[in-house]
Amino acid sequence: MPILHPSLRAPITAADRVLLEIQRAIVEGDIVAGSKISEPELAKRFDLSRAPLREALARLERCHLIERIPNAGARVVKLSTQGLLSLYQLRETLEGMACRLAAEHMADDEIAELRALLDQHLSTQRVREGESYYQEAGDLDFHYRVILGSKNEYLINILCDELYHLVRMYRVQLGMNGPRVSRAFDEHKAILNAIANRDGELADLLMRRHIAASRRNIEKQLDQTGN
Repeated sequence: MPILHPSLRAPITAADRVLLEIQRAIVEGDIVAGSKISEPELAKRFDLSRAPLREALARLERCHLIERIPNAGARVVKLSTQGLLSLYQLRETLEGMACRLAAEHMADDEIAELRALLDQHLSTQRVREGESYYQEAGDLDFHYRVILGSKNEYLINILCDELYHLVRMYRVQLGMNGPRVSRAFDEHKAILNAIANRDGELADLLMRRHIAASRRNIEKQLDQTGN
């Protein structure tokens, strides 16, 4: 199985633990997008002293889940159409490149594991019936595994650390339900087949199209909510 990026490994310190807990709460919407960060409330909720909490918040700021507003303190990042566009333009380019490199560098057993992962995704009733396509973070996430398969440490750091959880925030809260579920799964299969056939150019193109389609789907939902 692939090695988890450090940002997704089991927590070691108190700051690691609370980082993962707050990170998940933000990504899944339990801590609402755009809401103000209250250190006393978070310290009480997660049973943590101020020092490790502030360390965790600083790390969340570095991965773009929290932003500091002059004279207003810290808040959870808002999900917006402009933010989506900027983020997904970058995703299209970088994840397309990751696919091209994965077609060159992934070992046959890694490709077989990725195929088994998609079989595992399809085995869930919600994916089979086109209801939802939720993927856990890390090595249960198709995109994460492809990025690791690029074997490019700079791409991995950008996509599996710096931007990964912000991307997941858009995907989890706005992009894993509805009519795109079946199409998204089929697009994953097509990308994997291109990688398996060592066709980096096609894999790159298919991933770019896949992310562009996801962006359009999320953009529609943002428009409906007025963001």
